[in-house]
Amino acid sequence: MIGTSWTHRLARIAVRPLVGTAVTPNHLTTLRLLTGLCACAALLPGNTSWNWWAGWLWLLSAFLDRADGELARIGGACSDRGHRYDYLADMIVNIGFFVALGFGLRHSSLGGYAIALGCWTGAALFICNTCVEILEGHGSAGVKTYPGAFGFDLDDLLYLLAPIVWLGWCVPLLVTACCGMTFMMLFTALRLRRFVARRAASEAAE
Repeated sequence: MIGTSWTHRLARIAVRPLVGTAVTPNHLTTLRLLTGLCACAALLPGNTSWNWWAGWLWLLSAFLDRADGELARIGGACSDRGHRYDYLADMIVNIGFFVALGFGLRHSSLGGYAIALGCWTGAALFICNTCVEILEGHGSAGVKTYPGAFGFDLDDLLYLLAPIVWLGWCVPLLVTACCGMTFMMLFTALRLRRFVARRAASEAAE
């Protein structure tokens, strides 16, 4: 299924010249993983200079996350193996961001709690994404658990992390992300539980 969000459309234009070349979607996924990990590393010092680099690297990594999927779709290179690699890269980078943010804020007003908040946010994100992957795996092909609206996907919120970091709002970002991801984790886990219950009831009725 071709992505319909604005960032998907922009990525499609950017990667179209790569169709038929030696560049594969997995190459872009690897570059996405490396730039994302560099962004996470740049958050660790917790100072303005490194945060500036972290933001730009994060934007590049987030865009490459769209680009690899679009290259796979328009180039006819979609595969289960590629999807699993992309999923793993997303998990590592997105979880790493909040864990690194927590470590970077260890000398802030949050103190040692920042590390705990970062790790909990990463854990909640892992559980939420795992539930989403299960739901989408058993749902209709191409149908997302959280489809978004107005040309934006829920994942597009990740782009906002860069300007928030540049503005120095890292403490409220971490606290808000921790609360938001905890809610999303519980809500998505409840959706999965209801799905499993309905499926079990349907199979029992047959």
